[in-house]
Formats: sequence, structure tokens, C-alpha cells
Amino acid sequence: SSPHSPLMSYEAMSLDVQHLLTRLGISKCILLGHSMGGKTAMVLALQRPDLVERLISVDISPVVTTPVSEFSAYISAMKSVKLPDGLSRSAARQLADDQLRPVVQLPQLRQFLLTNLVEVEGRYVWRVNLEAISHHLADIMNFPVFHKPYPGPALFLGGSNSPYISPKDYPEIQRLFPKADVQYIEGAGHIVHQDKFEEFITAVLNFLPPP
Repeated sequence: SSPHSPLMSYEAMSLDVQHLLTRLGISKCILLGHSMGGKTAMVLALQRPDLVERLISVDISPVVTTPVSEFSAYISAMKSVKLPDGLSRSAARQLADDQLRPVVQLPQLRQFLLTNLVEVEGRYVWRVNLEAISHHLADIMNFPVFHKPYPGPALFLGGSNSPYISPKDYPEIQRLFPKADVQYIEGAGHIVHQDKFEEFITAVLNFLPPP
């Protein structure tokens, strides 16, 4: 729903969040981000630790994320969805689901992508900036270089069925986030908060400071 920009780097997205905090009058926050949002949250915490009281990164590490080809295929599939005008929302979602199925086999992932299908003046469009995402896929999969660690408490909350927080990432997590705790939610995939909502909420609440 925010204005779109052709620029899509973690530095640019971190600045977006900084501007939002200023606009909302928030001088220090607890920042939670999932996947690309988790990397954005990490970059903000590393750039401006004064703004971040605690950090929660959901199913993503501060390293290069692979495989890119998979994401590239998802974006191409979303771009190629064709929907006639005047459909009901449920019919449009069903038709888009059918068209995505050959490429995006996981039903949960399709449902997640379909949350971005919106109606604008009688036509269905993707509300995410697919052009910018496809042009900046290498940047999105990467992670900027930092030398100074974030000194605050951090929680890396992964899904046990997801490869995105792996033991080989622990040294880099430890280097950049020395107060990090790594936890996994049993039975959750990449979209942890969708797969195991209650367990996700419990883990987040347990990490927050007592009121």
C-alpha cells in the first residue's frame, strides 16, 4: 500500500523504516521482520542501534540467501497471471491460484502470494512492485557488509522445516548479533507466523521485556 520506488536495496528499505519511525514519533522500537523484512530490520539495527531496543528476525539470517532461481520463477509466474475484468474476488483468486499452481506447488506459498492480489478499478493487479523485485533480486538475496555489531538483544526465530536459518549461519549471526538467541518452531516452514501462529506469538511474547 506504500508508494513504490524503482530502487530496492536493504539500505533504501532501512531508510524507509527510519523515516516512518520519525513520522510516527517513535524514538526507540522493538523491530520484527520476516524474510526480506527480517534482513531490512537487521540492517536498520546495525546502522542505527540507537533506534532499536530489541530485534526479531523471522526465518532469515544475515547471509546470502539461496536459491535465487526459485524466486525468479515465482515472480515470472505472478507476472504471467491473466485475469479477465469483472470477476468476483473469490473467482479471481481461484483463477490466479490455478495459473500459479504449475510453478508454485506448495499450497501455503500460493495462498501467501495471493494475499497480494487486489482489485483496482474493476481489474485485479498485484499490489507488490514485481518490476523492482525482479530487477533487484540479487540485492534482495544478498546482505550488506557490516563490521560493527548490534549490541542489543536479538531473537532469530526459524521454522524447523525451513533452510533459511542454518547452523552454518551461526558464526555470522554471533559476529553481528552477539546477544542473539536462535530458536526454531517445530513443524513450521518459511512462513512461520502462518504455519504455527500460536507458537510464533508465544515465542515473540517470551522474548519481549516484561511490561
